Amino acid sequence: MTTKMFGAPVQRNEDPRFLTGKGRYVDDFESGAYGAAFLRSDFGHAKILEIDVAAALALDGVYGVYTHADLEGVLSEPLPLLIPNPNLFAPRTQYALAKEEVCYVGEVVAMVVAKDRYIAEDAAGMIFVDYEPLPVASDLEGASQVGAPVAHSDMDDNVNGRVAEEKGDVDGAISAATHVFEWRFEIERAAAMPMETRGVVADYDTRTESLLMYDSTQAPTGVRGGLAQLFGLDPDNVHVVAPDVGGGFGMKVIQFYPEEVMVAWASRKLGHVVKWIEDRREDFVGSNHERGQVHHVKVGADDEGHILAMDVKFINDAGAYCSYGLIIPIVTAAQMQGPYKIKNFRYEFRNIFTNKVPTSPYRGAGRPQAVYVMERVMDRVAGELGIDRTEIRRRNFIGPDEFPYEVGVMWQDGGNVVYDSGDYEKGLDVLLEALDYPAFLADQKKAREEGRLLGLGIGCYVEGTGIGPYEGALIKILNDGSVTVAIAVGTQGQGHETVFAQIVSDELGVPVDRIKIVSGDTRRLGYGVGTFASRSAVVAGNAVLKAAQTVKRKAAEVASRSLEVSVEDLVFADGRVHVEGAPDVGVPLGQLAIISNPLRYAFGKDSEEAVLLAQRAYAGSDRPLPEGTSPGLEATEFFSPKAGVFAFGTHAAVVEIDRDTCNLKILRYVVHHDCGKVINPMIVDGQVQGGVAQGIGGAFYEKFEYDEEAQLTNATFMDFLIPYATEIPTLELHHTETPSPLNPLGIKGVGEAGTIPGAAVIANAVSDALGQPVDKMPLSPLILFEMMHPSLDG
Repeated sequence: MTTKMFGAPVQRNEDPRFLTGKGRYVDDFESGAYGAAFLRSDFGHAKILEIDVAAALALDGVYGVYTHADLEGVLSEPLPLLIPNPNLFAPRTQYALAKEEVCYVGEVVAMVVAKDRYIAEDAAGMIFVDYEPLPVASDLEGASQVGAPVAHSDMDDNVNGRVAEEKGDVDGAISAATHVFEWRFEIERAAAMPMETRGVVADYDTRTESLLMYDSTQAPTGVRGGLAQLFGLDPDNVHVVAPDVGGGFGMKVIQFYPEEVMVAWASRKLGHVVKWIEDRREDFVGSNHERGQVHHVKVGADDEGHILAMDVKFINDAGAYCSYGLIIPIVTAAQMQGPYKIKNFRYEFRNIFTNKVPTSPYRGAGRPQAVYVMERVMDRVAGELGIDRTEIRRRNFIGPDEFPYEVGVMWQDGGNVVYDSGDYEKGLDVLLEALDYPAFLADQKKAREEGRLLGLGIGCYVEGTGIGPYEGALIKILNDGSVTVAIAVGTQGQGHETVFAQIVSDELGVPVDRIKIVSGDTRRLGYGVGTFASRSAVVAGNAVLKAAQTVKRKAAEVASRSLEVSVEDLVFADGRVHVEGAPDVGVPLGQLAIISNPLRYAFGKDSEEAVLLAQRAYAGSDRPLPEGTSPGLEATEFFSPKAGVFAFGTHAAVVEIDRDTCNLKILRYVVHHDCGKVINPMIVDGQVQGGVAQGIGGAFYEKFEYDEEAQLTNATFMDFLIPYATEIPTLELHHTETPSPLNPLGIKGVGEAGTIPGAAVIANAVSDALGQPVDKMPLSPLILFEMMHPSLDG
């Protein structure tokens, strides 16, 4: 095998399994489990006066009904704050079961365990809860005001955290600027809506005091470590498996949702396997959202369109609780400057509690808000000064010779934001060439003469990826010559079984289809962090590389002794190790795995050589296992990045608005993307395509409708619109490769790239088509109608 796998569009190893119905999801495990159901709050904010469970307990087939009064010790306390921060001065996390107060519609109040889910649901409906409604903090801007209703009755206001930073002299630069503009931008809530909702199966063994959990999670190692601590168990007795996961998009990284704790607790209490699978209504009101922010921006520019200073004040909707700390607004602030060189920059944000579903990262994680604001600023400044939208971006880009580039603000991992590499103008050039920008301008002129509303939107972004602290990989060469790779990160469709196999294939010379990747199973590898923040390929991929290199050295040493040649003279290819220039003189990797483990007993003809090897060693007064070596061809290695790495790209959409229906049609969607060295271009294309679909969905279709009582009024797919394939255009994808100098593979993350500029691109395109500012997202046909007919509004 001489073909290099890294960089090749290798067909996915996992696809035959999925396409033939052999995938295994949480609900496929333990068909005999007891079924769990949860009673959730119907109020946005209320005091719990009484809970009567007698009728539910009396129902035949019910094994337990639990409220907060049944919890003891640490389990009766608020769930963990995942990411503390000194600027988060009033954190609140929810209880596993609500204690005295409910703070959003959907908050878990009681749990029922029964013979099956049907009985459990019936019983949950029989629980009586007496609530005393409390004032509701429903609107983000309203909740941020002094004297607003408080989302938590023990607080005086709704501000739980505040961060401010400044580089340069913002006030001085704005005072000296030829042009000063002030704008307000708003972006509303969005959510992941994975095809597979959350689910948990817990099996607590009372004899061994051990717990095995199947969990549709993005962080099995984190869930394992946290559950061990909460339940006071030896971590070696707790194992969490994330099997096939049908989408996560950040929403499933929370550790813990109340249901994860309670299902495990109930299994221990009842001594039986317990299962809970979230229904779609629960997903709407019980799984975390993201995105809601309001920005007030002051910009100073010169006559040539150089951005001299920006002053940004914004509020972030935390929802009712903030277990993920301040990460979302921190990322927004850190990525606000994008690919542009802004010498004077200041931001201040406040994190605001509201009586809505809590928020945490959803694909993009604070970046879509930042890019939306920055790219609207670029278009609006260009319009005010009469400068072409592409030219104003060129004039403000960081140059390719300015890396590493200090952005001047802090990053989510505690360090400073430092861009490792990039070539932003080249990316724009690639996009404009593919778009044929002059031809579009001519088409737009003609369309306007015909009365058609044709617009172009451009959005540039930089995506921080590959954050630490670490990931690991365990690689074994088996006796049949195949290779297994265990990684702690789970997979939710990213193609891990293929891309990691490609890395191993190049190192060990083993065909990709002979390499098996086992992911997200703490029984195989107990240390890791998780699959989120576009980090798996960067962090776990480089751990896989390190482990493969270690195994290769071990195999080479065994082959060197067996073939009596120098290690430097060996070649790994086609599942064998042979002498360079003499391909017939070699040994299969499987045979090397066998003889690397000196045996006392032979368990078949293939292992006889391992026994004879041991005998020959003793006959020569030597050790069968040389000093400093270990039996078998396996290795565990970890990779810890010094800093994150920053991918980048530019998207463009050509849209047309129907004057009669006010519908939006995307005629073209062109993508330039750069994630460093590409492991598998086909999989990268798939990641970008999926991300773009979610970006478009969040820009024009998906909108949560909350009323003044913080009731989500469209919590079904009948009312909440997710775009069909018919609404998503065929993408025109173009890649460049600007390697990262910060990891051996030179790669950067890709998972969120397609989503990040979506709101900005569509907003700019609609603004261009209508000749009006679009400073609130998402859009809809109704909003376009109101923009086109302002005299009829209201």
